[in-house]
Amino acid sequence: MGPDDWIPLRHTDLRVSRIGLGSSFGVSPDDIELAFDLGINYFYWGSIRRPEFGRGIRNLARRARDQIAVVLQSYARWPAPLMRQRFESGLRRLGLDHADILLLGWHNRRPPQAILDEAFALRERGLVRYLMMSGHNRPFFPEMAREEIIDLFMVRYNAAHRGAEQDVFPHLPTDARRPGICAYTATRWRSLLDPKRVLPGEAVPTAADCYRFCLTHPDVDMVLCGPANTQHVREACNALEKGNMDPEEMDWMRRVGDHLYGRTPVVKLLD
Repeated sequence: MGPDDWIPLRHTDLRVSRIGLGSSFGVSPDDIELAFDLGINYFYWGSIRRPEFGRGIRNLARRARDQIAVVLQSYARWPAPLMRQRFESGLRRLGLDHADILLLGWHNRRPPQAILDEAFALRERGLVRYLMMSGHNRPFFPEMAREEIIDLFMVRYNAAHRGAEQDVFPHLPTDARRPGICAYTATRWRSLLDPKRVLPGEAVPTAADCYRFCLTHPDVDMVLCGPANTQHVREACNALEKGNMDPEEMDWMRRVGDHLYGRTPVVKLLD
């Protein structure tokens, strides 16, 4: 896998791998560079900005900045300038003059105008190229997409939580206004990988299976994974090599997901 396998990310001029790496679980700088060498070029320095992940991005940027997509996230709400300050601090720590994507994290309604104004100003200054939003109020995503001010949405989607198939995907614009979609929580916080929670008699999914399930949906551009070690990175790359699931595999994953769905009430509240 490599640059020839990267896809145009909708509503941007970026070309990205269909799997991206998140920073929450502590992969090393060497793992980041390994992921790139194996074909992954989307790196999300997210809610937990681990220094090791940042060093990996810095190392990559020295040799291939124009080939990687760097995402910085902010949960900041008030005061609005705090969002800008956190973003600019992230750029300094990465040694970059711009990020490709600013993710406005966990907005279940339209972000405050002051936050949007700060984001627009960052874009006008050339510090960020595109805006992304995440949240758990799925029916709001299509409404926000129609404003055409957010380029990408990060949507919770996995074999157990498939509500986006009804609430999001069918209601997005079908023309050039259609935003890019990145799925996350593909393994449902690894509960889809737990033999004790899988329907008796069914095979236990791997992380690669979970990523492939998401990527098989035609409305999902890419999926985010949260590797903790080299093995996890290689498993993500293995998912890319295997490609889409066949109908039998999809049916199996849905059975596993249906059995698991709702067995963690607190998680179900976020669905």
